[in-house]
Amino acid sequence: MSRLGDVAAEANEAAIHAVEKPRGRVRWIVCGLLFAAVVLSYIDRLVLGVLKPQLTALYGWTNQGYGDVTGYFQVCYGLGFLGFGWLIDRYGARVGYLIAMGTWTAGHFAQTLVTSTTGFAIARIPLALGEAGTYPSALAAASQWFPKKERALAIGIFNAGANVGAIVTPLLVSFLVAGLLLDWRWAFIITGLFNLVWLAAWWVFYRKPAEHPRLTPEERAYIEAEPVEEVGRAGFGRVLRYRQTWAYMAARFLIDPVWWTFLFWLPDFFSKQYGYDLKSFGPPLVLIYILADVGAIVGGWYSSHLLKRGVATGRARKRAMFFCALFALPVMFAGQASNIWIAVALIGMACAAHQGFSTNVFALPGDSFPRYAQGTLIGLGGFAGAVGGFIASKSLGVLLDTVGSYGPFFVACGLAYLVALLVTHLINPRYADVKMSPPA
Repeated sequence: MSRLGDVAAEANEAAIHAVEKPRGRVRWIVCGLLFAAVVLSYIDRLVLGVLKPQLTALYGWTNQGYGDVTGYFQVCYGLGFLGFGWLIDRYGARVGYLIAMGTWTAGHFAQTLVTSTTGFAIARIPLALGEAGTYPSALAAASQWFPKKERALAIGIFNAGANVGAIVTPLLVSFLVAGLLLDWRWAFIITGLFNLVWLAAWWVFYRKPAEHPRLTPEERAYIEAEPVEEVGRAGFGRVLRYRQTWAYMAARFLIDPVWWTFLFWLPDFFSKQYGYDLKSFGPPLVLIYILADVGAIVGGWYSSHLLKRGVATGRARKRAMFFCALFALPVMFAGQASNIWIAVALIGMACAAHQGFSTNVFALPGDSFPRYAQGTLIGLGGFAGAVGGFIASKSLGVLLDTVGSYGPFFVACGLAYLVALLVTHLINPRYADVKMSPPA
């Protein structure tokens, strides 16, 4: 009897070991595709920001006009979030990403047909609507392919694609327009062609874990070790009943505007404050987004590390967010920096803090909600962030045309993360799981 017990214990231990260390890395290939998609989405949305000083000189744009372009992009982006939440819950990440990138690629190419701020605002509507599907699709795929203890790390990796895209864009656009002396329209055409390659790779490779032919039994068991939840979709009304929803939306409303404004306005800041142009502001932007890349991965790793040590999920996420918020504070002094590299260091720390903070915010839907409600929640959060971004972009355009200083904006950026953490903690202090009945 004792021998049978020993054999059973050994078999159970072996099974646990197999689940903990699976043979096969298909889930990380999926993560790599998600990373590449985020890179491409950020390249496509940032080409205009890099070209902004040149287009302003060519066509006489005002700050308020450019603020309209970026502001209305964010409104459409937020509306797209609401729609893609439903679409991805209904059709899945595979079809959702194909529709998303196909739509935004059409809008990306359409920008070559216009020159005014009004024209760009209109042409970028499909770009915004399609790019709204990037994170809902990626988060849905991560929820399918990664158990909770790896999910924040996976999110941190593909979220770092935003920073890689931000690094590549000024270098690539500078090379094409200032180096090869191509017309500015070629920056949109060449970057748009990369999307077609990714679309083919995604269609060929991506499947659900249960349907993927290259997945080993060990890796499938590891992925499916957590209980399988009901499928379906929870409507906006049901999801809005929970305090966790409002905490997530509040965090996105408060922190997303900081990131959006950095993305769209930093080239203009370097041009006005330090006289940098298309040929010279590439290295400062590259350094900023390298730091942001590190922040995304470290932020995800730190909370995952705490979870593996047995720290409660809510405490692990909030502890990581608190340290990130502290690193954002020095950016309040960036507007008064005596030289560009001091400003770059301060802004780079803030971008790293943002990415680490947002990685843990993005983990909340998967941590607290059943899968059939996550798409709805992600859509609501994206909409809240886009509304905050619209307000920030319009306000900054007016501020620059009237006051002529970025100083108040940087002060708001430095305080945003501590305020966001305080608000989300007050709304959702226990970080408890949401208990809701599955949809009919």
